[in-house]
Amino acid sequence: MNLPNLLTILRILLTPILIILILQKRLDLATGLFSIAALTDALDGLIARRFNQKTKTGAILDPVADKFLLTSAYLTLSAIDFLPQWLTILVISRDVIIVAGIIILFLFQNGVEIRPSIISKATTVFQLLTILLVMAHNHLGIITNCIQLVYWITAGLTVISGLHYMTVGVTLLNKGSNTGQ
Repeated sequence: MNLPNLLTILRILLTPILIILILQKRLDLATGLFSIAALTDALDGLIARRFNQKTKTGAILDPVADKFLLTSAYLTLSAIDFLPQWLTILVISRDVIIVAGIIILFLFQNGVEIRPSIISKATTVFQLLTILLVMAHNHLGIITNCIQLVYWITAGLTVISGLHYMTVGVTLLNKGSNTGQ
């Protein structure tokens, strides 16, 4: 097991602790823990690329860890009314559509490799930033002016990246059906 994969596993292991801290409204600790988890997301990919430690396990595990962390945080913060439900529904709906698309492509194309796009990476950054700002806002009472703007930017990026992935998926399905597969 290499360092990037260990960092990804750490992110997965931190997620249940994060949920408990948010539910207990220990946003001081939750914000710190979420910051560490977000840092592992940045570091695992950076280390894997920089030191040629990319693995198939990491390629699968990293997006799963991201989905687990973000979905858990959005659902939990929304459940305690710290985050708008419409944004949570949008974020999770996009992820469900992406996962369903990957399953369909896997079934019809006998496997497929989908690399994250620039828009997808920007979406993840803003989804992470949204969680951090929401926790900081509710813990420290700061950042009230820009939080609504961040919600809308996150929503816009989420929709655009979801449409991008759908377009890529449909193109791949059409390509496969045109080649007689």
